[in-house]
Amino acid sequence: MTLDICGLGAVSCIGDDPETIHDALCAGRTGLGPLRVFDTRKFRSQVAYEIDDRTDPDRDEPRRSTKWLLDAIAQALDDAGLTELPDGCPVLVGTTHREQRSMELWWRGEADARFDDLHFGTAVRERFGAVDTFTFANACAASLTVLGLAADMIEAGECDTVIVAGTDGLTEATFGIFDRVQTGNPTEVRPFAAERHGMMMGEGAAAVVLRRPGHGGPIRATLRSVALNCDADHPTVPEQGSVTRVVRQAHERAGVEPGEIDLVLCHGTGTMRNDLVETGMLHEVFAEAKPMITAIKASTGHTLGGSGLLSLIMAAVSLRERRVPPIRGLTEPMAEADGLDLVRGEPGVGPMRLAQVDAFGLSGINAVAIVEVAS
Repeated sequence: MTLDICGLGAVSCIGDDPETIHDALCAGRTGLGPLRVFDTRKFRSQVAYEIDDRTDPDRDEPRRSTKWLLDAIAQALDDAGLTELPDGCPVLVGTTHREQRSMELWWRGEADARFDDLHFGTAVRERFGAVDTFTFANACAASLTVLGLAADMIEAGECDTVIVAGTDGLTEATFGIFDRVQTGNPTEVRPFAAERHGMMMGEGAAAVVLRRPGHGGPIRATLRSVALNCDADHPTVPEQGSVTRVVRQAHERAGVEPGEIDLVLCHGTGTMRNDLVETGMLHEVFAEAKPMITAIKASTGHTLGGSGLLSLIMAAVSLRERRVPPIRGLTEPMAEADGLDLVRGEPGVGPMRLAQVDAFGLSGINAVAIVEVAS
């Protein structure tokens, strides 16, 4: 069953709605800036992809991830022409941290926080009157994972509409982990570059309204399939065979061949191993095809649990506008990317019908979606 994506919403460090974010990506802008509220003396890295929305730029605030989530959901509902949640509409949220930063501030005595702030359901119920809310902390593939769960719920006849969302903000604990475990000290995210030094966290939220066909609203894109797997091969290192299998499964579930894919929105973290695995998969799966290939984390940072859905929204806008954002700053691609049609310098242009969106998480949690331009 194909499903309608009827509303889009997103917040990031380069824009407060999907169209603004897409325009910023196409213009090559970045949200990279000085690390604002952590004690920078503790870290090698002094920069991050933060959203600059604090009342006091020198003091952190709790529940910022929740704020972005509610904003993205409100945008998606408005974009779908909905003034409220339809009856029986569940809300599924994918995340990595939940509201861990709020708990850090609470632990230090710098802010009040409640245990039920962690799972987002309380805030979503209070804002939108939702009855069924679910929060899935599922690493970097979280929001595409819940997209797959939402599709299953609709196909099983449990509901006709699902709000699918993802959100994450920087936490001091995770920032510190990546600051210490990466061999290099990245000063920017450089997907598929010969000189790349690791991932850097970003902030933001994304949301879509997913509906059974015929249930109203403008159609922004069509969801053809979502494929999921979890190989548990290694705590951090992706496994190319597993990644290749989940991509082929997504194609099979969508009923498409690799040669029909016009665009790939890569996971593209800028780490040594992820980019090797992803380019290896692209060469294997698209050996007889040449889709345009891009990645957005050079501009937004790695928005963790919401990253897959943010890429899917950018894919939907790209298909509609026939304009693909380039990989920011990519001048010397890694040798393993030779032969791939990486979008560099200027936006890629032309008619497109199908896009593939990749999201790969820790411990081999992989999710791939296929979306089609709205007819």
